[in-house]
Amino acid sequence: MRRLPAARLVLLMAALWMTAAGTGALASGVWAAADAEAVVGAADKADNGSGAEGTAGTAVYVVPIRQTVESGLRSFLERAYREAEEADAERIVLVINTLGGRVDTAGDIGELIRGSKVPTVAFVEGKAISAGTYIALNAETIVMQPGSTIGAAAVVDGSGELVDNPKTVSYWAGEMRKAAEFRGRDPDVAIAMADPGQRIELEKLDTTKERGEILTLTASEAQKIGYADYLAATVEETIAWLGLENRTTVEIDPTVSERIAGWLTKPEVMFILFLLGIAGLAIELLVPGFGVPGIVGLIAFGLYFFGQYVAGFAGMESIVLFVAGVALLILELFVPSFGILGILGVVSLVGGVATAAYDTGSAVQSLTFAFVLAAIVVAVVAYVFRRRGIWNKFILRDRLTTEEGYVSGDSRPMLAGRQGVAVTTLRPAGTIEIDGERIDAVTEGTFIMSGRPVIVSKVEGTRVVVREIAD
Repeated sequence: MRRLPAARLVLLMAALWMTAAGTGALASGVWAAADAEAVVGAADKADNGSGAEGTAGTAVYVVPIRQTVESGLRSFLERAYREAEEADAERIVLVINTLGGRVDTAGDIGELIRGSKVPTVAFVEGKAISAGTYIALNAETIVMQPGSTIGAAAVVDGSGELVDNPKTVSYWAGEMRKAAEFRGRDPDVAIAMADPGQRIELEKLDTTKERGEILTLTASEAQKIGYADYLAATVEETIAWLGLENRTTVEIDPTVSERIAGWLTKPEVMFILFLLGIAGLAIELLVPGFGVPGIVGLIAFGLYFFGQYVAGFAGMESIVLFVAGVALLILELFVPSFGILGILGVVSLVGGVATAAYDTGSAVQSLTFAFVLAAIVVAVVAYVFRRRGIWNKFILRDRLTTEEGYVSGDSRPMLAGRQGVAVTTLRPAGTIEIDGERIDAVTEGTFIMSGRPVIVSKVEGTRVVVREIAD
C-alpha cells in the first residue's frame, strides 16, 4: 500500500519534535543529576575531613585541566568555579596538563579566573603549552612540578603550522602580556612565548631567545625568572606549601555528560553530525519509506543539540528555531509558496544551529560545508533511487500502448496521390470516398462541395489532407 505524503510528513515532524524536546529534557535531567552527584560528593568529603585536627570551615577545590582547551572545558570550569564560590572555598587549584587548544576559549577561561572571588593556584603537572600557558598566567600563583614545562604559546592553525598573520600574532601576544602584567609577572617573557618575532635576553638564565624561536621554560627556569612561585611534586605538596593542609579537599571532575558534551562540541564532530543530519533527513524526504536515513538524521541533530545544551550554550529557543526551520523546508516541497517558505526555513534552521553553538561563525561555516557535501551525497542517492523519488509523483509516466489494450489509429501513407470524391461537404473536414472506401479527411483550408473530385495531397499520421481537382 502506498503511504500518503501527508502521513509521512506528520510522522517525520512528530519524530523530529520529540527528538528535539527529548534532547532538552534528557540533557536537563543529566545535568541536574550531575549537579546533585557533585554536591553529594562534596558533602561526603567535607564530612570525612571535619574530624581532622585544626580543620577550618572552608575548602580547597582541585579542578583538573587534562584535555584540549575547547568549549566543553569552559562550561566545566564555569560549573567548578560556581560550586567553589557557593561553598565559600578558600582556594581553587587548577591541575594543568594540556598541549593547548582554542585561543578564544582560553580567553574566556582567563576571564573566568580573573573574575573569580576564590583565588586560583595553577599547578602545572606536566605541560602548560600554548593556551594552557595563558590559563596559568591568569592564576594568582603558579606551582610547577619538577620536569614540567610552560610556554610555546604561539598561535597555530588546524594543521599545527605557525600563524604568521601580524594582526593575529599581535592580538595574542597582547593578551599574553596583559595576563602577565595583571599578576605582576614580566610581560616581555609572556610576549616571547607567543611571538616568534620577539628577541629577549634572559639574564637570570644566561641565555637569549632569538627571533624565529618560541620561548619555552622548564620548571626550574620558570622559578628563576619568577614565572613559577614554587616547585612541588604533587597537589598535596602544593596545598601544604599554601598552608592549607588542614582544609577539606574537594575534587571536581567532569561528569559523564560533560565528557560526552566536550566531545560532541568539537568542530570536527559537529561537522560530521551536520552532514549526517542534513543528508539523512533529505534522503528520507526524497526517497519513500521512513527508515534508516531519517533515524540517523534525527539522532545526529539530537546529539548536536544535546552536546550544546549540556555544555550550556543552547536553550530551548534554539531547538524551537531549528524544528520550525525543518518544518518550513518540508512544507516548501508540498505547498507552492514561490520560495518564501524555503527561505524562511533556511533562515530559521541556520538560526537554530548558530544560536545553539559556542562559536556562531564556526558553526555556520561547518553547517555550510556540511550542506554542500550532503547535497552531493543526496544527489548520488537520488540518482540511484530515481524511480522511487518523491519527484515521480509530479511526472506523468502512463503510456497508452498496445500491450495495455489500447488501439491506435492506422497511419495510411499509401493514400497520398490517390483520387476520390467528396461524399460530404468539406468545411474543411468531412468524408471522402476512394475506391468505395469512406475516409475522414480535411482540406488544405478551402471548402469543397460534395460530389467534387479530390486528390490526397499528403498524409500526416492518421490525418488525410485533400484538395479539389480543377475541371
